[in-house]
Amino acid sequence: MSTHRVWKLGADIDTDVLAPGTYMKLSIDGIASHCLEAVRPEFAAAVRPGDVIAAGPNFGIGSSREQAAAALVHLGVRAVIAPNFSGLFFRNAFNLGLLLLTTPEAEKLLEAETVELDLQSLTLTLAAGERLPCEPIPQFLLDMVAAGGLMNQLRKQSGRFP
Repeated sequence: MSTHRVWKLGADIDTDVLAPGTYMKLSIDGIASHCLEAVRPEFAAAVRPGDVIAAGPNFGIGSSREQAAAALVHLGVRAVIAPNFSGLFFRNAFNLGLLLLTTPEAEKLLEAETVELDLQSLTLTLAAGERLPCEPIPQFLLDMVAAGGLMNQLRKQSGRFP
C-alpha cells in the first residue's frame, strides 16, 4: 500500500482544461505547466509526484488529445479517481501509464487528505479509515500502468524497440 495526497476537482473536467489548446504547440513540459490552470491555477506548480486527483463524473470529456493524460503523467500524478471517465481519455490514460480508479464514491475524498491505495484489492482507505472499493481493472491494464504505458510495455516484452 502507498499513501497519496488528494487534489479535489469537480465534475466534467475536460481535456481542454487538462491540456489547454492554446499551448498545444509546446512540448509536454510546456503543456503540463498549464494543466488545470482554468480551475486550479496553482496545480501544475504545486502538485507532487504521487499525488492523486479525486474528481466528479465525466473526467476527461472533450477531445481525444492524448496530451491531457500525458500532462498528468508528466507532473507525476499517481492516479485519477472518479465515478466515470470519458472512453477516449480512459484509453489514452492507460496507454500512457496513468492509473484511473472508478468508484461512485470518489466525491467522498477531501482536498489535501492523505489516502492509502491498495492495488491488490483496488481499495482506497480514507484518512478517517473508511474504505472505498474501486471497480475491477483488467490485469493487462494494471501491467501497462506498472510498465509506464503501452510503449514501455511493448519494449520490455519484445526487447526490440529502442
